[in-house]
Amino acid sequence: MTEEDTYIDVMRKAFPFQLLTDEQFETVVRDSTRQSFQENEFIFHEDEEEVEVYFLLKGLAKNVLHREDGKQFSVRFYYPGDLIGLMILLSGGEMNFSVQALESCESVKLKKSALLKVMTENNAFSDTILSGIGQRMKSLYDEMKKGNTSTSTENIALYKTRVHTIMDKPRFIYKDQSILQAAKTLGDWGGQGLTVVDHDHHLKGTITQTELLKGLSHGVPEDQVEKWMITSPVSTQADAFSYEVLTYFKDDRINLVPVLNGEKVVGILTAESFLRLHESEYLNLYYNVNHAKSLSELSALSPKSNESFLSFTEELLSEQTYGTEMSEFISKYNDQIHIQVIRAALKEMKLEGYGSPPVNYCFIVMGSQGRGEQAFSTDQDNGFILDNYEHLDNRKQVDEYFRCFAEKINAGLVECGFPECTGGIMAKESKWRRSIDHWEREVFRWLRETDGQEVRDFTIFIDYRPLFGDFTLAENLRERITNPIQKARILHAMLMKDTIRFRVPIQAFGRISTKGKNRTIDLKKAAIMQIVNGIRIFSIRYGVEEVSTLKRLHVLSKEEVFHPRDAKNAKLALDYLYQLRIQENLKQLRQDTPLTNELSPHILTKDQRRQLKEALLVAKRMQQMSELSFARNRGL
Repeated sequence: MTEEDTYIDVMRKAFPFQLLTDEQFETVVRDSTRQSFQENEFIFHEDEEEVEVYFLLKGLAKNVLHREDGKQFSVRFYYPGDLIGLMILLSGGEMNFSVQALESCESVKLKKSALLKVMTENNAFSDTILSGIGQRMKSLYDEMKKGNTSTSTENIALYKTRVHTIMDKPRFIYKDQSILQAAKTLGDWGGQGLTVVDHDHHLKGTITQTELLKGLSHGVPEDQVEKWMITSPVSTQADAFSYEVLTYFKDDRINLVPVLNGEKVVGILTAESFLRLHESEYLNLYYNVNHAKSLSELSALSPKSNESFLSFTEELLSEQTYGTEMSEFISKYNDQIHIQVIRAALKEMKLEGYGSPPVNYCFIVMGSQGRGEQAFSTDQDNGFILDNYEHLDNRKQVDEYFRCFAEKINAGLVECGFPECTGGIMAKESKWRRSIDHWEREVFRWLRETDGQEVRDFTIFIDYRPLFGDFTLAENLRERITNPIQKARILHAMLMKDTIRFRVPIQAFGRISTKGKNRTIDLKKAAIMQIVNGIRIFSIRYGVEEVSTLKRLHVLSKEEVFHPRDAKNAKLALDYLYQLRIQENLKQLRQDTPLTNELSPHILTKDQRRQLKEALLVAKRMQQMSELSFARNRGL
């Protein structure tokens, strides 16, 4: 028996091919071909123009869904006997998912046209295939719902803004006035509609452009407003939160909502009222980034050169927004620019004949961007985690693909206002572009052999966060390295030695020590990083996998590693220090001077200097806590 006869025999006995007649089965397998795939190779990729259906004979594969935000996640696994690519039968070949071999796989490639032909002839076979597609669509939907849950604070203003802060002044009409008078009043004003009230300004109804048009076309101009108005309009109280009302405009298609103080009308809300929310401007900024058609357009939207972004950030400052929230906002915006640059690089790779990525990958950001704690003064810290590919026959081509891909990304980020890292921590450098197994080995080498320079590389790397691609690669690597790092006492000592290189510039009696003729301090090195580094060291020691400093702080406080008072003080200090840093960056941008982290305390007000001293004392305490804790662990 030939090899072909063997796999055809296996298929004939497998469900649902058992449901076919011999003639129908012959139609399905007539033009089939045997195909092999090595571990991490794509059986098919979403970018392929024409994809067929595969019957898996041997091995394990997974389905990878590609989301719009660049994140990939697995929807299901395929085992021997499964049909791969069923949903393609109904999608016309247009997909947003790929299938990847998780180990050496043997498959039979079937013609889509042959399967469709047999489905029209055999109802039982067709029902089985369609049922399978339905189940997979449901699992896909459930996974997408799960994947779309977000812990971001993008809608924070909806939850803290009261209606009275965004409402408009109302225009009144009485119910016994004519619709012609109402139309004239509305025309002179140019609003969405009028609020119908009595002489005490109690709400009686609303009349919008829609009702006026109906009245004028189906009635007479002398008809009273009462005849055509909405008699029981949706209304809200002035102290309600914005999110309580937004659903009326979004889901109920209402154009006008009167705002009451008790029983009296004091304002109105329209859809445009919500444009006053910060998030509306934030969403507008996001929209512009996501719809930029070229790198030059994207470059103009860079935080440093985007007037709307600068003005919005200044407004956040003026409203005393928490510094950590502002820093997160800047980081998220930078994330969006990075994602667009990556997408542009992918398009370039295809145009230049490189095709789609040959193996799965995850683009990671590190350092302050990884933690989500950026200001305007920032450079690139990024890399690639690749699926293991060294065993593949085309490993040199894989290397070349990602080298070229990374160079395009790093160059695109430079064009968009993110300078290259002076320490070379970028994806285009082979040191920062490794397969997951090589990354694991490199981390273990760091644990054994780290020197002064490499410990700084480690502190930047350990704060990595997945940004684009297969997030499971980043998550799996984190799981592999957390425990060994937790036990690496020599590394802990090196981290401590590195962080105390910069002493907090505050003397015993609270006097701030400055340097140079301009009498400045470096906010980042002398204050912010002392808190960040201290919290990182404790997080490493206690196996905390979170990357954000505040999330690390929350876990450490919850686990009673930190006293609640110390955690609260650290949060307050970071809020103030980030505020100061962003404020100084904005001044530098407005004055067209180089961006730095330098601050002159003497130019601050008395109250600002007091807050700065308190923040510096917290940073000093964090440094001392770290030193003393390490000494105890060493038994000193």
